[in-house]
Amino acid sequence: MTMKLRALAHSRTGDKGNTANISLIAHDPADYPRLERHVTPERVRAHFAGIVQGEVIRYALPRLGALNFVLTGALGGGVTRSLALDAHGKGLSAALLDMEVPEEPEAEEA
Repeated sequence: MTMKLRALAHSRTGDKGNTANISLIAHDPADYPRLERHVTPERVRAHFAGIVQGEVIRYALPRLGALNFVLTGALGGGVTRSLALDAHGKGLSAALLDMEVPEEPEAEEA
């Protein structure tokens, strides 16, 4: 079974030129390891197939319970060059939250 990433995290997006930056922040710090396991650069790149033309780099921020993704070549050339309706890429954070991740059983207390 799977669940939407939005059940575990929220996100924010920034941009600079043709590069989008998406932060993924766990609602509950206990869910951070699950995010780290399942939200890999490869999965993010596959999720944005046809949008991201460059590489996807992931930075782990475990003390914040967050992951940061840098997506190069993701904004159609950037705000001043793109004909996209969302040239800033703000919608990319919402799109990332639609990614499916496996549900994991709750850990039993000892």
